[in-house]
Amino acid sequence: MLDKTRIERLEAEALNSAKTRQPLYAPRKKVFPKRASGSFRRFKWLVMAITLGIYYLTPWLRWDRGQFAPNQAVLLDLANRRFYFFLIEIWPQEFYYVAGLLVMAGIGLFLITSTVGRAWCGYTCPQTVWVDLFLVVERAIEGDRNARMKLDFGPWTTRKLVLRVSKHAFWLVIAVATGGAWIFYFADAPTLLREVVTGTAAPVAYVTISVLTATTYTFGGLMREQVCTYMCPWPRIQAAMLDENSLTVTYNDWRGEPRSRHAKKVQAAGQPVGDCVDCIACVAVCPMGIDIRDGQQLECITCALCIDACDGVMDKLGRERGLISYATLSDYNTNMAVATAGGTRPIHPTLVRTAGGTFSDGLAHFRIRKMFRLRTLIYVGAWSAVGLALLYSLLTRDRLEINVLHDRNPQFVTLSDGSIRNGYTVKLLNMIPEPRTIVVSLQGLEGAEMSIVGIDLPAGRSFTIPAEPDRLKILKVFVRLPADKVKDQVQTLTFRVEDKASFESNEYKASFNTPEAHR
Repeated sequence: MLDKTRIERLEAEALNSAKTRQPLYAPRKKVFPKRASGSFRRFKWLVMAITLGIYYLTPWLRWDRGQFAPNQAVLLDLANRRFYFFLIEIWPQEFYYVAGLLVMAGIGLFLITSTVGRAWCGYTCPQTVWVDLFLVVERAIEGDRNARMKLDFGPWTTRKLVLRVSKHAFWLVIAVATGGAWIFYFADAPTLLREVVTGTAAPVAYVTISVLTATTYTFGGLMREQVCTYMCPWPRIQAAMLDENSLTVTYNDWRGEPRSRHAKKVQAAGQPVGDCVDCIACVAVCPMGIDIRDGQQLECITCALCIDACDGVMDKLGRERGLISYATLSDYNTNMAVATAGGTRPIHPTLVRTAGGTFSDGLAHFRIRKMFRLRTLIYVGAWSAVGLALLYSLLTRDRLEINVLHDRNPQFVTLSDGSIRNGYTVKLLNMIPEPRTIVVSLQGLEGAEMSIVGIDLPAGRSFTIPAEPDRLKILKVFVRLPADKVKDQVQTLTFRVEDKASFESNEYKASFNTPEAHR
């Protein structure tokens, strides 16, 4: 077993603990998180690489939709009111797909939080990802925790000025790249980049870049943990999502207390001592500046870097990992009952360990089956139901639509031969990026014929109409009914549209007004 004296002793104060909590309008105290190493830190690197890669690279992905549609894989085309996502095209009237995705995102957030706490905040939240990126730059230029603190508290010198200017310059480059990447989702990326560089882009592009540059630089570089503590509502909401079986980052004081930096001396004096050596490593690596040993706090984003730091210390001491770990409240309460003899005495190390030094059999340990409880199953069921409904709707949706609007004034016209004529505005919607030949036919209303303005053909019950790709075609249609076919009742007719090539069709039932019906 390695000697405890080889453990690095850090001087770090929790800035947001219950004992030192600052008022809302107090000046910010800087947090200088030490670089952590371990499985959770590696996982955060992986998530950061994936999320940033998706954000910055997605606008440059190409997707061949033919000559009549843009070839950008993901594009929010505001000018033509389209949203393209690889092979999926969403029209404005199909916004319910976006609403459904937002519902799924909300249910998914509830599911993740009720299962593993604020994992979203700790790993994939944009604020967390960009703060991590800014910290990479900061450490690369100014050094790790001690070097940054020494630089920050030291006098202004040429070296300090150069380091600070370099750091903020790199931050601004990242911020500009962030704003620039965002606008590429709304127009063809290569074309827009060329216009931005040459100064010929629309003013809104430069305004958007400026706003996102300012917010990214301010939130990620200057405010950091204050955004999560004071601006984000989720820390206040998450309490409603947690229960006694939710996994959260927990300091297991049932095995760590009483803590001591001089364990050998305390043990020699016959006093109990826990596994925590009070090295403050967990506080030093925390990007939020809290001490996890104070218990659950709204500032904790569940990034688990304190677990990596503590596990490293336990490895050096030759002790079991998990002094700080993901744990459920039910397991924690069970283990606390063991460590305190059912709450009748203070925490004592001998109550949780056997004579051989191993943990007692009475201690509770996390089991994966605890995650599959009624609450999480309901969330999974709701999330899956919404997803399946959206998928079914997407696979069965019509790509050829018709809408008919009856003329209001006049509602009908009596011609010289006694026949009745009604006027309609027929809208044909071709929702694929290919030209089509659409057959428009009249069904029902025996004896009626229709004519289309702009088409120099005799009146009939069927017409062949060319439809442009991804466009709405508006037709002015007149339907004439001979006098001997007019009945003393409200009559109806059906407009049918059909694409013979794809076998897609759609119908719209409309009314036909007559003098009798009008009276």
